[in-house]
Amino acid sequence: MLFYLSLVVIVFCMVMSLRTLFLPHKIKGKKVSFENFLYLASIYVTVMLGFGLIYILLELNGFNVFLEETDAWYENFFNRLETGFYFSAVTLFSVGYGDISPIGIGRMIAVLEALIGYTIPAAFVFRAVFDLETK
Repeated sequence: MLFYLSLVVIVFCMVMSLRTLFLPHKIKGKKVSFENFLYLASIYVTVMLGFGLIYILLELNGFNVFLEETDAWYENFFNRLETGFYFSAVTLFSVGYGDISPIGIGRMIAVLEALIGYTIPAAFVFRAVFDLETK
């Protein structure tokens, strides 16, 4: 039960963070500003941590999500945490390095995370330009 509740809370936090991209007046007037940079960075961090926690929760509950070149990943919880966040960041920001590959349900989750990673900048730029044109 705690597993499913944790998944729901994590997904809810990520959705609420992404939702702010589509709310009016969240992005300030200037296209390039430190405040907008921090705003975009906080969305990325929320999504990265959220997907990392999802990968870790699935692995801890017996679902195979990763295939890593070494078995050091299974040594202790902190190695799992580090690997989960690393894989999440690499998936969100790029196409991956190849040292860890998703398997099973992890493939679909990685595809969803990569899609979100590629659409966040587009949505941010669209929102900033759209807000400037309507003023």
